[in-house]
Amino acid sequence: MQGWVAASRSRRKAGKSPQACSMKNPMYEVASLLLEKLLLLANLKLCSEGPGAAEEEEKPASYYDTTYFKRGDLLEVPRTLFVHFGIYLGDNRVAHLMPDILPAFTDDQRQIQQVVTNKRLILGVLARMARIRVDTLEDFAYGGSILVNHMDQAFPSQALRDEEVARRAEKLVGATAYSLLWNNCEHFVTYCRYGSAVSFQTDKFCETVKMIIRDQRSVLASALLGLASIVCLGLAPSTTLPTIIIPFFLWMAG
Repeated sequence: MQGWVAASRSRRKAGKSPQACSMKNPMYEVASLLLEKLLLLANLKLCSEGPGAAEEEEKPASYYDTTYFKRGDLLEVPRTLFVHFGIYLGDNRVAHLMPDILPAFTDDQRQIQQVVTNKRLILGVLARMARIRVDTLEDFAYGGSILVNHMDQAFPSQALRDEEVARRAEKLVGATAYSLLWNNCEHFVTYCRYGSAVSFQTDKFCETVKMIIRDQRSVLASALLGLASIVCLGLAPSTTLPTIIIPFFLWMAG
């Protein structure tokens, strides 16, 4: 009797285990499939964001050490063809002069305060419109290295007190006329820090132009270019007059 009971129990267990396995396997497979899909989606998301995405999230709001700057400092950011200048006002803020065409079309300060694009900048230069604006260090430097008070060594007069420099810059914030030679960002900062508007970049550019004009080879080069335009475009006032007038003025100026 006991042997029959044991045998029947063993048969029930043997008959029950395949059914249990058949019930557990689909659930396990579904769970495994869902987990695999989630991991795949997570992996694709990381790949689409790129390797620098995690660094962007971890990067602090200000990646320049603001403790290195003090209110009234003159900041320089070397670019490929020029140097951009600004006055540090404290609290991660910089006042700087930027050509900008947008204020001519809108009074919306939220749009105007956005980072100036290259198109806005170039059109501002052509329209001779600019704005002395206050931006963060990041927007001012645009990822470039910052030199602090580097011009103090080259400027003949002594710098004003830091607080006076900053107050001068704050008073000038707003719209202003722009001139590549006579009123650019360097004129703004030198007026604020030294009391007189000077641009060493402009002086260097003018000296280069003078050297070109004084070089008699420029007369020959302009004459040859004029003759080439006549040959290519034909004899017309638009080609003949510049061919005569430009070499003549270069000759007289030289």
